[in-house]
Amino acid sequence: MIETTLSVVYVLTNSAMPGLVKIGKTSQDDHNTRVSQLYTTGVPVPFDIEYACRVPNPTEVEAALHTAFAPQRINPRREFFEIEPDQAIAILRLLNVEDVTDEVKSDLDGIGSQDQNAATRLLARRPSLNFEEMGIPIGSQLDSVPTDDVAIVVETKKIRFRNSALTSLSAATKEMLGLDYSVKPTPHWSFSGKNLQEIYNETYAALD
Repeated sequence: MIETTLSVVYVLTNSAMPGLVKIGKTSQDDHNTRVSQLYTTGVPVPFDIEYACRVPNPTEVEAALHTAFAPQRINPRREFFEIEPDQAIAILRLLNVEDVTDEVKSDLDGIGSQDQNAATRLLARRPSLNFEEMGIPIGSQLDSVPTDDVAIVVETKKIRFRNSALTSLSAATKEMLGLDYSVKPTPHWSFSGKNLQEIYNETYAALD
């Protein structure tokens, strides 16, 4: 049955839980209440709203996402999935839903600055991508996972992509996928047959 009351489906991440995405919904008129409830004493830092959209059939949309990512679900009784946020966001955008991400993000203003600073400090422990630190020499070829594209590493944090000037892996990934928003680039590339996200995690695991 299609629900007649518009509700919000959200995609969340938490810097204390790298690699996990929470997909859920709220049928409450005041979604600020739900966002606040998610930040409890059992969670060390607040959640980040990666995407939120208003839909007429939230239960069906949420169930469809949970089914699509069932193999990556951590616990059948919890809404956490071992995926990248853009995987869920891409599906939601296909539904031509009403994007209310900024509206929901504004609700986080009620969380104290001390808590937000704690989240920032925790996230800062995971450094930006550095090819040399990850054991990828200058001149190496990176292979795209979803396409036939390749990129050449020319500096510790820069690549050459599609014969363009130097660019970042993030910018190249956005162009490669044809997106108008940025996504985490590492899951979309490999080096010598190994996914860059796996290499990144192994390189910086000691910082977690």
